[in-house]
Amino acid sequence: MNHARRSRFRGFSLALGLALASATLFGCASSNPPLPTVEQVSLERFMGDWHVIALIPNRIEKNAHESLESYALRPDGKIDITYTYRDGSFEAPLETLEMVAWVVDEETHAEWRVRPFWPVALKYLVIDLADDYRYTVIGHPSRDYVWIMAREKVLSEEDWSGILDRLVAQ
Repeated sequence: MNHARRSRFRGFSLALGLALASATLFGCASSNPPLPTVEQVSLERFMGDWHVIALIPNRIEKNAHESLESYALRPDGKIDITYTYRDGSFEAPLETLEMVAWVVDEETHAEWRVRPFWPVALKYLVIDLADDYRYTVIGHPSRDYVWIMAREKVLSEEDWSGILDRLVAQ
């Protein structure tokens, strides 16, 4: 094998190894009881823009400001997700991450997989959702990650307190 071909192979192997390690870390089984999801999610109502109000961040979101997740249902049933944010400060330029998701629980639509890049597919659980879809809380089975999102940039004190009480109970 020539040198250039070996280098490309090593680069591919390293990238694949890192991706598989990430998938293993994010997908590890937890010793906690299963994280309960909401009874039902209307995918059509869930689509649109969600401001990230608070979160237990992952590596990508650690320094994200003014984060917005936009969901769009595709004709094939998958969901396009566009995550926009400012890295490091509110004055930083907007950055975008495109992802794809699909529903795993076809009965409730409350369990998804989100693919930020191939082959990683992260578990995405809708664990709280306002009746009028003004806020939602997304969790990961490990409980290491959570996202509180709302249609508006702020939540009422009543909504915020209720969300926190329910999260603590879980």
